Amino acid sequence: MRKLGVLKSKGIYVIVDGNMSLDLALPYTSIVKGDTKSKSIAAASILAKVTRDRIMIKYDKLYPEYGFAKHKGYPTREHRDILREIGPSRIHRKSFAGV
Repeated sequence: MRKLGVLKSKGIYVIVDGNMSLDLALPYTSIVKGDTKSKSIAAASILAKVTRDRIMIKYDKLYPEYGFAKHKGYPTREHRDILREIGPSRIHRKSFAGV
């Protein structure tokens, strides 16, 4: 585990998309609409979306009744209808409105 001083000397600085405070032991800046203002945030956003989509395709094999490969977990009308009909799976976030 690296100490914060070592990390700071390496020039590590975190930029975050959004308007939030983080409990982070590194210097950071939150940037509203950061994906439109920072190439780094935009690239990270694309990587995160592609990764999430791949995960949802795998979940579709475990829970085919939810259609995750099609809507990737976005709250489409179809997805909301399925949730009303059969309820959430164990991977659904219970804290999300509508689940």
